[in-house]
Order: sequence, then C-alpha cells, then structure tokens
Amino acid sequence: MPADLAVVGLGHLGLPLAQAAVSAGIETVAYDPRHTTELAAGRLPADEGALTTADLRRMLSGGFRTTTNPVELGRVRTAVICAPTPLGADRTPDLTQVAEAAQALAARLRPHTTVILESPAYPGTTEEFLRPLLEEGSGLTAGRDFHLAYSPGRFDPGNRTHGYGNTPKVIGGLTPACTESAAAFYGRLTDKVVRARGPREAETTHLLETNFRHVNIALVNEMAVLCHDLGVDLWDVIRCAETKPFGFQAFRPGPGVGGHAVALDPAYLPHAARTPGHPLRMTGLAQEINSRMPQYVIQRAATLLNEHGKSVRGARVLLLGVTYKADIADQQGTPAEEVATRLMQMGASISYHDPHVPHWRVLGQPVPRADSLYEAAADADLTLLLQPHRTYDLQGLAVKAQLLLDTRGATPVGAAHRL
Repeated sequence: MPADLAVVGLGHLGLPLAQAAVSAGIETVAYDPRHTTELAAGRLPADEGALTTADLRRMLSGGFRTTTNPVELGRVRTAVICAPTPLGADRTPDLTQVAEAAQALAARLRPHTTVILESPAYPGTTEEFLRPLLEEGSGLTAGRDFHLAYSPGRFDPGNRTHGYGNTPKVIGGLTPACTESAAAFYGRLTDKVVRARGPREAETTHLLETNFRHVNIALVNEMAVLCHDLGVDLWDVIRCAETKPFGFQAFRPGPGVGGHAVALDPAYLPHAARTPGHPLRMTGLAQEINSRMPQYVIQRAATLLNEHGKSVRGARVLLLGVTYKADIADQQGTPAEEVATRLMQMGASISYHDPHVPHWRVLGQPVPRADSLYEAAADADLTLLLQPHRTYDLQGLAVKAQLLLDTRGATPVGAAHRL
C-alpha cells in the first residue's frame, strides 16, 4: 500500500518524526537498512533513547511500517531524510549516510514529491550536496519537478514540556513553493511553522541553536571551576541569577556535553562552506573548554579519594547514569565513556548503574553493572553521579555512599560533594 510519508534514516530524529506522523493519522513507511528488521519486530535500536518499546508497539499497531524495499520510496508524497551526520576524524560532518539515503530516494523519485532534509548539516548542504545527488539520480530538477527544503531537527528526548506538537518547526525551501509544500506537511504535525528565507538560513538556524548551547555550557563549566577554587557555591549563584526576568538564561555545568547536535566551528567545515572572514572563535573555545570537563571530574575524584586516604589506583568507583541525558537510553557523545576510560587507565576498578542501559562496554571490555544500587554505593570507595535519572533516590544514595561526587548539582545541599 502507498504511504503519505517516507522517513529515510531512523534514530534520534527519524523515529520521533514517524511517531508524530502516525499520531496525526499520516500513513508512514520507514526505510533504513541498518534498523528496519529489528523495528519491524518491535525492537528499538540499542542506542535509541527517544522512544520506548511501548511507543514503538503503538506505532506499529497504528499502521507504521518499515521496509527494506527502496521501491516504496517512489510511492510517497513526502520523503524526509533523517540520517545521522556524526563528526568524522577531521571534525567535519560525515554525510555518508545522507548520501546513501539520497541515492536510494533519487532512483525512485517522482515529480511533485516533497523532499526534506532534517539531518544536522552545515550551511549549503541542501543545495550543494543533496540537490545534485537527487537531480542526477532522478533526472528531475529541484524547485521545478520536485520540492526541496531543509528543516532543522528540534526534538528534545525526555522533555515533558516541549514535544513534537508544541515545538515550532523552521522550514527553508529552495523556492517559495518548496517552502509552502514543506510547511503544509509540517503543519499537520506541529502547532507553528516558521518560514526561513531559504535552506541556508534554516541550516544556519540549527548551527546557531547548537552553538548557543555549547558556548553557554562552556561558560558555566568555567564558572564551576572558578567557584570551586574560590569556595563559592555555584549552584546557589545560578539559583539567584535565574530570578532575573531578562538578559539571562540558566545553564548548568556537568562532566561534559553529549548528544547528537555537535557544535560546529566554520574552521572545520568543508572548503565550500567556509567564510572568507573570521571563524567562530567562541565556538572553538567552547569545544575546548567542554572537552576538558571529563578530566576535571577525574581530578576532583582523585582529590576526594586522597583526602580520605585512598588513591585512584585500586579504588572501587561506581558511575551512576552513563547516558548523555537524564531519563533516556541514548549514549551518543556521553562524557561517561571518557570518565570511565581515564579511571580504568589510572587503575581504578569500575562498575556502573543505569536503569536505561543494561549492558555497557568501555575500551572493548564489558563494565560490571551493579544489581543492588544501595549496596553498590555503600561498597564503592567513590560514587560518581554523572546523570541524575528520575528513578534515583538521591537523598538515599547520599546517605548510603561512602563518598559521593555529584557532577550535576542534583543532590540536596550538603548531601554530597558537588562539581
């Protein structure tokens, strides 16, 4: 049976989009050779934390279909590419999976189809990278024979206040008609559609939003180090500062920055996307500051152990919460991996607990998972709270743990050592 929508590329963007579409009554088919079989069987990808298995079952019972047959991509009105674009070794976005999705789609692309890119991308990707692939593979012309647009992904997994329906969607089409066609589609899923001037403006909107987050997290991470050195309670400072009704937005420090939306410095973009002027030096500095946080956590942990007559070598260290964000299973970019790696290299004995992660490997080795959380905290020389999942009784943990270092400021005041 034909579908109204094809989601090409599943994961942290594709699955929530498909869920919203199915809920809106849109016939949806998903194409992703990497995950199609397990999704059809009702199993989520191992690193997918945006949805639950129950969510997936409801989608499947609501008509959601997965396919391994790319022919079905030629039977839809709208196709949205949500393939991941991780940073490569050279710190540029890896568009390999976007290219694969585009080639699969192009071979079956029909006139009047609306194609939308949601994958994180540098300014110019839609016009200079995706458009040629679609046109060469289909023989059709974007803006004339089919609609082409970009819409930055804004889904925030685990956010109970802002979901797909009440988060505005930004749309930038190759032509005004492309914009309107994409806007008509997203208007079925969300309360508000914001029209950008074009794909580059929409792509740069995503760049600004991501860099804004990273720069402000870097600022508050630097403040955390400064306040610790000065003997100032940063968490109380933030509590007071966020009462200002203008000119301030509260960010909180942590052991590092995870997630799929990686800050981009134009100095690392492909040549065609670079500007002749100055790079975003603040973004590069923010990345440098945030990448130092796992080492700072190790430094604080070692100091705490030393103060209690123990060394890192041989110490039993329990890591609580190894996902990049609270209350989800996604481990993309989690600082927990670097924290664990450094502790293991220093000779510590590592274990972990996370209600969302049944198995965890670091340096190719399985990390022991604590079965009884309170017993594990009582037995460990040091407990590191990296992610405060809702299921954790932090007050109880603070009582049971020999030493507790809270990197998120989530424990009651005075109950633990804070970052």
